[in-house]
Amino acid sequence: MNRVEREAAVRRIMDRATPRVPPDLYADAVRRGTRVLRRRRLTRRLMWLALWAAGVALLVWALTARPWVEPPSQTTPPLTDW
Repeated sequence: MNRVEREAAVRRIMDRATPRVPPDLYADAVRRGTRVLRRRRLTRRLMWLALWAAGVALLVWALTARPWVEPPSQTTPPLTDW
């Protein structure tokens, strides 16, 4: 199919009458869109809740484990000048 034939085919398609839209299509689209938005909002809230819980868990662990403090030595240093 060359370019002229493709353009003619596109013009024929665009010249056709527009198809009839079912009357209940708008209501279905609104219902589905509302459901999708509700799911997205719930997912976003759950993700924020999980992030907050992880932050609290990290804070509690850091306050109890104190990873910035050097652990005590396992051996005693040698005694000199005794």
